[in-house]
Amino acid sequence: MKKSWFITLFACVLAMPIAHAADNMKAFPPAEQGMTRHVLQLPKQKDESVFKVELMVGKTVSVDKGNRYFFSGAIEEKNIEGWGYTRYVLSNIGPMAGTLMAVDPDASKVNRFIPLGGEPYLIRYNSKLPVVVYVPEGVEVRYRIWRAGAKIKGMKQG
Repeated sequence: MKKSWFITLFACVLAMPIAHAADNMKAFPPAEQGMTRHVLQLPKQKDESVFKVELMVGKTVSVDKGNRYFFSGAIEEKNIEGWGYTRYVLSNIGPMAGTLMAVDPDASKVNRFIPLGGEPYLIRYNSKLPVVVYVPEGVEVRYRIWRAGAKIKGMKQG
């Protein structure tokens, strides 16, 4: 009898993170037609205040090696009513633009991930909730984790 109780308790403890993640996803609606939903569950960190998540949204495109490219568009933060959670939405990705450096017309093209233009899109690191991003079909979502250095430096008066 004791062994059965222990096994049941152990199984429940193991299932808790999975159940917790599934409960959090109830707040996030499925993607609408023409959109896709991307979900990132971040691992727990000892001090999450020193981390940020950079969201990168774009497409992989065949381009020349010499120019820098970007897509127009903006990620919007939207509050989920009744839950207080945030979801990130790119409603529309605009045309691709880039620099105009002359390149050899016979040079081979390369496949590169071309992100939205502008400043990096950094959000708070929070392992308790998933990062949920909605984008048009065919658009990729990538991310990078940023961490503040441990050393804090003072500035000189001047």
